[in-house]
This record gives sequence, C-alpha cells and structure tokens, in this order.
Amino acid sequence: MKLKNKLLLAILLLVTIPINVFAYSNYVIASGETIGIEVNSKGVLVVGFYEINNKFLAKDAGFEIGDKIVKINNKSVESISTMVSAMEDLNTNEFVFQVVRNNTTKDIKLNIEQTEDEIIKTGLYVKDQINGIGTLTYIDPETKRFGALGHEIVESTTAQKFEIKDGKIYDASVSKIEKSRDGKAGEKNATYDTTTSSGEIDANEITGIYGTYKESIENMETIEVGELEDITTGPAKIKTVINNDDIEEFDINILNIDTASKTKNILFEITDSNLLTKTGGVVQGMSGSPIIQNNKIIGAVNYVIVNDTKKGYGIFITTMLKEGDK
Repeated sequence: MKLKNKLLLAILLLVTIPINVFAYSNYVIASGETIGIEVNSKGVLVVGFYEINNKFLAKDAGFEIGDKIVKINNKSVESISTMVSAMEDLNTNEFVFQVVRNNTTKDIKLNIEQTEDEIIKTGLYVKDQINGIGTLTYIDPETKRFGALGHEIVESTTAQKFEIKDGKIYDASVSKIEKSRDGKAGEKNATYDTTTSSGEIDANEITGIYGTYKESIENMETIEVGELEDITTGPAKIKTVINNDDIEEFDINILNIDTASKTKNILFEITDSNLLTKTGGVVQGMSGSPIIQNNKIIGAVNYVIVNDTKKGYGIFITTMLKEGDK
C-alpha cells in the first residue's frame, strides 16, 4: 500500500511540473531588409459591388463585403481564375455560390443576366491577392524560418485579417520616402522583382507574417535574442532601409514597456536626427524593422502613432519567434 502511494505521488509530480520548451534559436539574424510581399487568399474575397443593367444583382442576392467564395455549384474556387473557369465550364446563368462569412458556411443563389457583350458579369468586385512592402525582422539560422512586419496583413476594404493560402517575399529597393507628419503617416515606396522569390510565406498572424527563407544566409551575422528581463527603457536602435537596399541603424529611445499587450509592447520615440529629416518619423513600410538594445534583438517596429509620428510601438521579438516556430 505504501509503495502504491509513493508511485502515485511521483506521477502527480511529473505531470504538474510545467515545462516550457521553444524551438527558436538563442541567436538569430536581425535583418532590417525591405521586402516585397505577395500573399494569396484562401478562396476569393468579395470587396464590393457594381451594377448590371441598373441592378445590383449580387448585393440583392445576399452577398456581403467580406464574404469568401469557396465553391460555385460544388466546384472548388481557390482564385479569381478558377472562379471564372468554373462559371464558364458550367454553361448556365444560375449559380449557387458557397461563401464563408464569420466562420459560417452559407449558400447564395445568383442568376446572371445576359449582357450585350456576352461577358460573364457577376456584379461582384473580388480579390484573391494582396501586394505590398514591409521589413524583414529576423531569420532563424537553424531552421531558416523568418518573421516580418510585426503585425498581420489586413485587407483594406473589409479591415479584416487576410486569410492566406500562401505567399512569397522578394528583395526590394527603396526608391522614395513620403515623409510622415503629425496626423498623417508617410510611407516607403519600393520596387521589387517578382521573378525571383527570397522566401515563401505560410502564415499571416496578428504578430506578423512567417515562412521559410530560401536564399543563402552564410555571410549573415547573428545576434543574441533578448528576453523580456533584458529590455529596459532608454536608448536603443532600429535597423531599417531608407535608400535603395542599404540597411542602417538609427537611434531611438524606449519610453515604456507593456507586457500585458499582445502586440504593442515597446513604446519608443525616434531620436535620430538623420532619420527624422528623411522620414519625419515612423513610416509605413518600416513595420518589421528590428529593435536592438545592448547588442540583443528585443523587438520589431509594428505601429506608428499617427498624432505624433516620431513615436511608435514595437512587439517583443520573443512573441514573434514563438509564433514563427508553430
């Protein structure tokens, strides 16, 4: 009887001791490189309506902005091209669209009227891809997993997180910067070549975009990952590009640290006079720029404070690394 009690106690001790194990490396590559971003949606997203013969057929049929079209007459729809092909192959004017709305599947019947030019017109404005630019935050040298942006990609019309099927990143070059001013955030303008991808995106989360880096990392330096206890208020730096593809470091001052927020953890102010002269503060396209303090990567820029564009927020790098390793 005593032996059984001891065994039971041992088992309870084993199962109640918490063990936190994360796969990310203690040293990562802190990039700061500007990247072109291209993501493809799961299904086709409805972003608006247009008139056909003075009627809003799709809107009247029950479609709503933000609906995701996944099937037409039981044929799978993954992109605009497959949507068009499915409708042409069916050779009918009566269609049943299966859409996903608020995580619920719904069938919508749509009768398409014949137009004079004999082109299929649904009355729907749709989207299956988003393109843009941002900043590459880190590459894990052990797994070649990367993280960027520090926030999710949002579809502008619906203001909802873009549910992605896949995507790619590309090397980019900054050609011009529209300066920020209080009340209006500026932005980086950049060009990139879509014929050669440097990485494949497989996740779009509120903490950033993640995927696998494809180019060589042999000559890239690594930096230690800073844990929460390493971060303090005071001087730090960000790595980002403001001209061509030159990655530079600029001075910032960390004003506050918030461990309760999911993504707005590091409140900072740009103190670098050169960066302020060139950008006016935090600009769009700077999202993902690594934050460095005491020779450790501690976070990534992710938001600008529009009413005071010298200031912005950053996310903890450990949050991104944990998400990226899922």
